[in-house]
Amino acid sequence: MNLKANYMGLELDSPIIVGSSNLTTKIANLKKYQEAGAGAVVFKSLFEEQLHLENLQLSQTKDEYENRHMEMETIFPNLDHGGPKEYLASIKAAIKSVDIPVIASLNSVYDESWVDFAKQIEAAGAQALELNFYHLPTEFDTSPNDIINLQIDTVKNIKSELKIPIAVKLSPYYSNPLHLIQRLDDAGADAFVLFNKFFQPDINIETEELVIKHSLTSEGDYQLTLRFLGLLFNKINASLCGTRGVYNGEDMIKMMLAGADTVQVVSTVVKNGPSQITLMLNQLKSWMQAKDYKSFDDFKGKLSQEKVDDEFAYQRAQYIDILMNYKDIFKRYPFA
Repeated sequence: MNLKANYMGLELDSPIIVGSSNLTTKIANLKKYQEAGAGAVVFKSLFEEQLHLENLQLSQTKDEYENRHMEMETIFPNLDHGGPKEYLASIKAAIKSVDIPVIASLNSVYDESWVDFAKQIEAAGAQALELNFYHLPTEFDTSPNDIINLQIDTVKNIKSELKIPIAVKLSPYYSNPLHLIQRLDDAGADAFVLFNKFFQPDINIETEELVIKHSLTSEGDYQLTLRFLGLLFNKINASLCGTRGVYNGEDMIKMMLAGADTVQVVSTVVKNGPSQITLMLNQLKSWMQAKDYKSFDDFKGKLSQEKVDDEFAYQRAQYIDILMNYKDIFKRYPFA
C-alpha cells in the first residue's frame, strides 16, 4: 500500500502536513511529527506586521531614558531591530532537525517586502513557501478588484524570483473564490491551501470590552473546504491541500475523495497530540485495505464534481430536499 503523496512537486511520505502554528516552532515537536508519520510541516508564519511592532517597541524603549540631562542624549548604543534574522535562523535549525520537508509561511505588508522576505527564506533552505494571504475589509473605499489584483501581482513577482514551489493559503471570504484561484493558478501558484481560519473579536458583556479569543476549528468545519475541493479537482494545474476542521482519518479520506492531494492539521494535534497523526494514517490504511485501494490515485477525486452522477451536488446552497421533506426530517424534533 502506497501512502506517498505529491504536493506541488514535493514527494511526501504521507499526505498529512502539520500546518503553521506555534506547534511548529519547536524542534522537539517537529521530530515528534516526523516520527508520528507527518509528510511535511509548515513553520510558523513570518508576519511583517509583527516585525514592525517589535521595531516600534524597541524604539520606544530606547527613547524612554533619553535626555536625562543636557550632556546625555541616549544611554543605549546604536541598535536596530534584527528584522527577520531570528525567523531565518529558526527555520534553518528546523530544516536541519528533520528529514521531512519544512515549508515556510509568510505574510507581508508591502510589495517589496513580499519578494525580499521570500528570497531570504529560500536562501535559508526552505523546501517551499506558503503565502498566507488575507485582507480584512475595514475600509469602505477599497475595491475588491484592487485587493485581488494586488495578490495576483504578489504571486507573479515572487514566482519570478524564486525557484522553490509556492503555495497560497486563502480564506473563503471572496465573492468568487474559484475565479481568484483560477487567476492565481495562471499566475504560477503551485498549490492552494483551503481554507484559513481567522481570529475573530468577541465582547465581554461584564467588562464591556472587546476580547480576542484563541479559537480552534471544530469537527465538521471541513465541509466548506470539501465543497471547493470538489469543484476545483482537475480544473487547475496546482496541487490542492484541504484544511480547517480535519480531525481524523475519516475527514482526511473525505477530503481526498473530493480531490485533495494533501491535508493540513493543527487543531486536532493541539487537542490530541502528535499520536493523532499516526491514528489518522492507520485509519486511512484500514479504509484503503477494505476498499482494495493501493494508492491515492485509485480514489482521489472520485467524488469530485466532474465524477459524480449528480452534477448539481456541489452547487446546492439552499436545502431544497430538506424543505420539500421537512416533515420526515424534523419529526424527531418536537418543536419543529
